[in-house]
Amino acid sequence: MSEAIIRRPARQIRVGNVPVGGGAVIAVQSMTNTPTADVAATAAQIRRLEQAGCDIVRVAVPDEASAAAIAGIKARIGIPLIADIHFDHRLAIAAVRAGADGLRINPGNIGTVRKVRAVVECAKERGIPIRIGVNAGSLEKEIVKKYRGATAEGMVESALRHIELLRGLDFDAIKVSLKASDVARTVAAYRRLAGLTDVPLHLGVTEAGTLFSGIVKSALGIGMLLSEGIGDTLRVSLTRDPSEEVRVGFEILKALHLRRRGPEIIACPTCGRTRIDLFGIVERIEQALTGCTAPITIAVMGCVVNGPGEAREADIGIAGGDGVGILFRKGKVVKKFPEERLVEALLAEVARVEKSLKREAAGSGDLR
Repeated sequence: MSEAIIRRPARQIRVGNVPVGGGAVIAVQSMTNTPTADVAATAAQIRRLEQAGCDIVRVAVPDEASAAAIAGIKARIGIPLIADIHFDHRLAIAAVRAGADGLRINPGNIGTVRKVRAVVECAKERGIPIRIGVNAGSLEKEIVKKYRGATAEGMVESALRHIELLRGLDFDAIKVSLKASDVARTVAAYRRLAGLTDVPLHLGVTEAGTLFSGIVKSALGIGMLLSEGIGDTLRVSLTRDPSEEVRVGFEILKALHLRRRGPEIIACPTCGRTRIDLFGIVERIEQALTGCTAPITIAVMGCVVNGPGEAREADIGIAGGDGVGILFRKGKVVKKFPEERLVEALLAEVARVEKSLKREAAGSGDLR
């Protein structure tokens, strides 16, 4: 068992009904990629994100139609919605009045202090938080000049400047993100800021890229920070369906024992002893368990010689032979099956365990 991670103390805010910071579970976020003004399409995508476990969702608000659409979207979804605003403070105010549960702004591109104050007063009136989104690609010109580039130090200075601005307007419901596409710079910026303020931190590596590069960058950057106790919410940025972002986010949290949702599938890399289609079997199991929320460990092993022994800590597992395989629980063989029935047998066992866990949760009143 790995040592428990000691979380950085952060003051708590709320995004809708989701607590952020102050020891609350780390929230997994994503962002829609549909036109926000298309209420039906955006709401449908958010519902798919909800099924994947997404806690908070963000939508782009580039125009008045998008701001107005927030009311219709909110009526069709069950998770808090954050409006992402750039440049036009009037869109931020319109989004809040339409029912947004939070704002993501960069005060540096909203305009004058008067405009920032108007946004803050509206957010204060509705009791919603603001995320200060500092991005390496859009730092203030004087900061870039001072540090001779978009450095981690410059990102932190920008964040502290904006925190001071909002607090000077008597507004404390703040969280901050410091994102760059470079992992080392992102990590350095968060580490530096973490020791200088108690605001909750939203983690992410921006423009992380396509599936493989994006997963690697995000797992490294977000994972390193989480392992040091830094971070209260996260978003994995991928050029994919946003549901994949949520899935990867939970996998990062699961690997660090910070949060558990759904099964953990462990599988051997295969070797010359493997006589079944292990790759195909793992893919079928992963697809079939997309909606499963049971916190169980499933092993999919390539041979019956070492399978049950190497995966004895798994709750349930299968191991292949030559056209046949075995189902085992906690390292003990339950039954032998033909290869074509292995997946079916495993999924039936998972369903049995999930049903049992739900009964137990209902009995204890814990239905999370």
